[in-house]
Amino acid sequence: MLIIQHVYGEPVVNLASLDLNLVVALRALLEERNVTRAGRRVGLSQPAMSAALARLRRHFDDDLLSRVGGHYELTALGQVLLDRTSAACDLLERLFTSQADFDPAREEREFTIVSSDYAVAVFGAELARTVHREAPGIRLRFTQTPSGLMDSVATLLSTTDGLLIPHGVISDFPATELYRDRWVFVVAEDHPDIGDRLTRADLARLPWVTYQRTYDAPAVRQLGMLGIEPHVEASADSFTLLPFLVAGTRRIALLQERLARRLRAVAPVRIMEAPYEAVPLQEALWWHPVHTHDAAHIWLRETAARVGAMVNSETIHGVDDEDPGVRSPGD
Repeated sequence: MLIIQHVYGEPVVNLASLDLNLVVALRALLEERNVTRAGRRVGLSQPAMSAALARLRRHFDDDLLSRVGGHYELTALGQVLLDRTSAACDLLERLFTSQADFDPAREEREFTIVSSDYAVAVFGAELARTVHREAPGIRLRFTQTPSGLMDSVATLLSTTDGLLIPHGVISDFPATELYRDRWVFVVAEDHPDIGDRLTRADLARLPWVTYQRTYDAPAVRQLGMLGIEPHVEASADSFTLLPFLVAGTRRIALLQERLARRLRAVAPVRIMEAPYEAVPLQEALWWHPVHTHDAAHIWLRETAARVGAMVNSETIHGVDDEDPGVRSPGD
């Protein structure tokens, strides 16, 4: 029996009275939309699954599944619960697979890390090389940062092993510090209107290529505070594409310096110092507190911090002699 209390008018479920098997049954029912198939999926008979559905309907005071013709469809509440139940099950699986001990040389496990293509190119590739050497049974899976990140940070972190994103975008979750970077501009190598320096007037009059997601929010906010409103001529869901969309045009783009230097060999662009003191970029690995004491995740965080220190040791300043387009504002 589910015991529901009310605190300040809001319903609160007493977890001690909650049958976790109902969560598994709820997920199967909502995803399969068929009592028989849902029962087969979780190893219950059709009568047992029907009984579970009846209990769930009483708890939520909603049909959850309503018959339309010869099949079932989700009710409005059922549709809401579909994503929430999936996230809850993923979180429970991670909770109950936490380990007290972890030997990276012998264990087999997959870690899922959400990241932009920038962080994979600059940090993730080196992390993968380190894991390849030290933990041959460990698999890394990098997935793209979702466009609706700000609306679902908690859910995202509860269903993955970490999120690579700099400070200034999210907060209120633990993070492992990785490395520093800088925001610079890239312009075509043969840009007809730009000499050795960019000016704020250049930023206002020239067309831009921009990144479509929230990753660069602090840098974009700074532009707004400076009164610079980019005239966006093209945008992309990838930082790596920005120099290629700039090359051979009058466009400009804001890009992380470590990535810009990696791409300069394949995209004919110049790297230019910002005509203002750009906000710093401190990359971090954000994770859900459920992973705090998991030995495997502790190893992942420690390895990430070690790789981040390696990336940090790569000099990105003091190269003016190699690229006259990169100069500090005071030069």
